[in-house]
Amino acid sequence: MSDMSEAPRLEGMAQGKGEDMATRMANSRQFKLLADIPVRMSVEVGSTSLRLAEVMDLAEGSIVELDRQADDLLDIMVNGALIAKGEVVTVNGRYGIRIVDIAATETRLAGVERRG
Repeated sequence: MSDMSEAPRLEGMAQGKGEDMATRMANSRQFKLLADIPVRMSVEVGSTSLRLAEVMDLAEGSIVELDRQADDLLDIMVNGALIAKGEVVTVNGRYGIRIVDIAATETRLAGVERRG
């Protein structure tokens, strides 16, 4: 799903490890100043490297093997930086992501610093 703006909101998303940090951030003045800035969230299922000739040979029904096992958690990225791991769920007939693990603060901040 490329645009999550139409996806239904799930109650209770801030659970587990992220809850304390989310509460602290929501109460901070700096966060309130930045809260309305839109960011791009994407989910990476896996990746592979192909030669251009292989890409040109792709057709309907082609299968491209990715570098991830079927039972591995998916990478949840915000503006290209890893923020969490999750699994695919369906919500009212649409795809969604259940957050299973929040990335360490150092990992998330490293993604922000690279873009600075």
